[in-house]
Amino acid sequence: MKAQAIGSRQAEGEGIMDRRGFLKACAVGIGAVAGLGSARALASAGRGRKALRPEAQLRLGSQEWLIPGGSLREKVANLEKYGGTGLEVGDRDLPGRVKEIREALAGTKVRVSAVCAAGGPYIVPDESARKARMENAKTLLSAAADLGSTGVIMVPAFNNAADQLAGRPARDLLLQVLAELGEHAERVGSRVLIEPLNRGEAFFLRQLADAASICRDANSPGVAMMGDFYHMRFEETSDMGAFLSAGTYLRHVHLGSASRKLPGQDDRSFVDGFRGLRAIGYRDFLSLECSVKGDPEEEIPASFRFLKKQWKEAGA
Repeated sequence: MKAQAIGSRQAEGEGIMDRRGFLKACAVGIGAVAGLGSARALASAGRGRKALRPEAQLRLGSQEWLIPGGSLREKVANLEKYGGTGLEVGDRDLPGRVKEIREALAGTKVRVSAVCAAGGPYIVPDESARKARMENAKTLLSAAADLGSTGVIMVPAFNNAADQLAGRPARDLLLQVLAELGEHAERVGSRVLIEPLNRGEAFFLRQLADAASICRDANSPGVAMMGDFYHMRFEETSDMGAFLSAGTYLRHVHLGSASRKLPGQDDRSFVDGFRGLRAIGYRDFLSLECSVKGDPEEEIPASFRFLKKQWKEAGA
């Protein structure tokens, strides 16, 4: 009986210690989410046990039109030379370009990051117009899958679509669209990437948390989201907080300075946002979507160096 009592007290003590350890880990995690300890707090929470998130990676790239080159092959070679590994392609005649894109990437470390689609808005009340745009989106999703892309970027609606809806709930209509597109995307092996814009461009879907809640309600592996540093400047109170709210739904990021120039060409800092990306273990691509002030042959490599420096600062 005495031995049993001692064993019971030991088990009880171990239980207390386990609870204390658990509460300590939770406190550290909460500190990270609040920005108190940023990525370092998350790292300390994972010591001695399975990491909370995979280690984040900075995978830089660009939209294809921004990179100098007389052919797509030359553009890819230049992008790789500058230090980029992700090529974001446009949607124009994409199915007919699949072979060209594959050949341009062959033998390089560059991969297709995302497809930038211009076929919206998708939440229009006219059923025939909506169906036509959705069929186009399905074609792009299939081509994106053939290219091994992260997904197809889609803006649900711009400001000029507000009057067309005539009071119909935009969110409900978007979820109807995403149910069909998400099913197709999952079937072919791709995903829709819904993009929040700023109030100067869109009446609906302007914050990353809103996009994340839509992804949650869509509840489909074929529906995800992206963030854009330029638009976030107008709509988010914290870049880090915005990315934390997006969590695992975030699968692509656009890079642009405060004046929509190359990162590093004005005083726009990316450190706070990079802390958020590090905290969620972000491993997908970050793509330049901006203009260039000066010679791109010099300025794009300089911008990539600037971003790598800021990424390192975010992990300090």
